[in-house]
Amino acid sequence: MDYLTDVIVKSEALTSRGRRTRAVLIQAGREAFEEQGYDAVRIDDVCARAGVSHGTFYTYFGSREDLFREVAGAVVGEMFTASVVGPAAPEDPYARIEAANLLYLRAWASNSRLIRMLEQVATNDESFRELLLELREVFVRRGAEGLRRLQEQGLADPALDPRLTAVMLGGMVEHFAHVWLDLGEQADERTAVAMLTTLWARAIGLTPASTRGEDS
Repeated sequence: MDYLTDVIVKSEALTSRGRRTRAVLIQAGREAFEEQGYDAVRIDDVCARAGVSHGTFYTYFGSREDLFREVAGAVVGEMFTASVVGPAAPEDPYARIEAANLLYLRAWASNSRLIRMLEQVATNDESFRELLLELREVFVRRGAEGLRRLQEQGLADPALDPRLTAVMLGGMVEHFAHVWLDLGEQADERTAVAMLTTLWARAIGLTPASTRGEDS
């Protein structure tokens, strides 16, 4: 059983009150980690924010590390959901890639501190490194599946390995988000999204609908 599945199973085993208490602890932990940084957070801080006792905390989590895993999983889940291109978006694949890039950058802006925190912790902790890879896998899988569909439709280069391509192009977008939003690279959102989309599309051999002579 992988980490995310294990979390779902444990959550489903709780009562409604238990799920609410667990959610309150996760939110309190998220606020504490965001404000204080991973190393500075103590269980006392989280309990005080959540308004629960130490005993209640240990009913749901074995340690601060366990809580941080849950917080990280919740953040990545939110980012994944926030960056899903829904049915209201244009059907043209170029436009959908553009929409996905926009949504991802905005999701990153709301959650970058905790994602970078997870990466830092993962540098020296094998269990967190595995968690980071597992959480990123949901984005890689989505990108690979999207590329396979385009290849099957004859819209993308059939020679590309879907998974490796998703890893590489996803890494491009993620790194740009960090440089732009965290380090202060100067670019307006519209230009950033347009350029990311152009690079992504050219890399897989996709052209805009207008260039293909289709309706945009």
